Amino acid sequence: MRLDGKIAIVTGGSRGVGKAMALGLAKSGAVVVVAARTEVETSHLRGTIGKTVEEIRRAGGEALPIVCDVTDETSVGRMVSTVMDRFGRVDTLVNNSGIAFPARTWEMPLKRWELVLKVNLTGAFLCARAVLPGMMERGAGSIINISSIQATQKGSVDTGLAYGVSKAALERFTIGLAAEVAPFGIAVNCLKPRGAVNTEGMRYLHASADKTRWDPPDMMITACVFLAAQGEGGITGLVATDEEIIERVKSE
Repeated sequence: MRLDGKIAIVTGGSRGVGKAMALGLAKSGAVVVVAARTEVETSHLRGTIGKTVEEIRRAGGEALPIVCDVTDETSVGRMVSTVMDRFGRVDTLVNNSGIAFPARTWEMPLKRWELVLKVNLTGAFLCARAVLPGMMERGAGSIINISSIQATQKGSVDTGLAYGVSKAALERFTIGLAAEVAPFGIAVNCLKPRGAVNTEGMRYLHASADKTRWDPPDMMITACVFLAAQGEGGITGLVATDEEIIERVKSE
C-alpha cells in the first residue's frame, strides 16, 4: 500500500514503535514529521527525533524533525502550524507518544498519575484537536491512536494502573471522535500491538523479562500504513490489534 505524497505526523517518533512506524510510513512514500521532545540521547534510552529523520533520509525518504511536548497546548499548536506552513496540510496523525510508571496504586505519587494521563490521553486530544480544522476543511484525513492490550487486560497492569486507565480512555476517545468527524470524511482508528514489542522502551522497563516471545515492530508498521490510508468511505471507529488488522488486510 502506497502513501505517496501524504503528510504524516508521528508523535513519540524518536524511538521504539513510534520510530518504526515513522520509518514504515516513509518507506510507503509519506513525508513524515517526527515530533517528540527528545533531541539528545540519554544513557539508558537511545534515539532522537534527529536520528529518526536521518535514518529516513538515508533510505531515500523525506522527513522533518520538530521538537514538541504533546502535553503543552502551545507546543502542539506551534508544531502543527510549522507543518501547515511547510507542507500545507496534514493527512495522517499518529498519536503514539506515551509513558508509563510501574507502581502499585498505593505507591503512585499523584504527580506521576497525572503525568501518565496527561501524556497518553490529553496529548492525543491536543494533537487531534490541532490537526482537525485542516482535515475538516479538506474533507479528508486519518488519525491513528496507539493503545495497548493493557487497556482491557484483566488483573493488574505491570506498567502501572495509570497506563492501563489512560489507554482504555484513549480507546473510548477514538470511538467517540470517529463518530464526531465521520461526516467530514476523516477516519479515526485505534491500533495496539497484540503483545509486547521488542523496543528500547520495553527492554528498559522489563530488563529481566524473557524477550524470546516479544514481537518485532513489523506488524505495527503494516497495520499503521493500512490505517493511514483510510478516510472517507474507509474504516473508522476501529479498535484492534495489529494482528487483527493484518488479517483484515489479507481478506480484502
